[in-house]
Amino acid sequence: MAVGSFEKCFRFVCRFEGGFVNDPKDPGGPTNLGITQATLSSFLGRAATIAEVKALTPDKAAPIYREKYWDSISGDDLPTGIDLLVFDYGVHAGPRQSVLALQRVLRVVADGRVGPRTILAARKADPMKTIDALSNHRVEALQKLKIWKDERFHKGLISRVEKARKAALSMI
Repeated sequence: MAVGSFEKCFRFVCRFEGGFVNDPKDPGGPTNLGITQATLSSFLGRAATIAEVKALTPDKAAPIYREKYWDSISGDDLPTGIDLLVFDYGVHAGPRQSVLALQRVLRVVADGRVGPRTILAARKADPMKTIDALSNHRVEALQKLKIWKDERFHKGLISRVEKARKAALSMI
């Protein structure tokens, strides 16, 4: 079980989620430390300003990541290594999409929610095979996105997946 892995996984994600960006070709819109304006708004329960997005720090972002991403994937209940991959995938694609991918890899009912069957399947699965299959699924999913048409994003996206795969494998 991965209880206590949040900090390590959060630090991993923060290595890739840089400062403030507002690239018109990035569908995420204004983003800082990987937190979009929409995600911050949801967390705050009101419309967040661009200035509030710019003002995010790792300390302010950690509770957002825990609530919106880690807890949404039941990170404390997933095996170590798999938790990192599902968490990082969820940061980019949304927690529901990362859970659906995990469920497809585990060959359990894919409903986008981590319940007892998904947790049990993840714990019984070979972690190395699961990490590889989930990483491969993520690359395939990236190649289907509109953003994939812009070659400026290819190298960074693939590099992130491969670094997540390597980090996840090193945790098992």
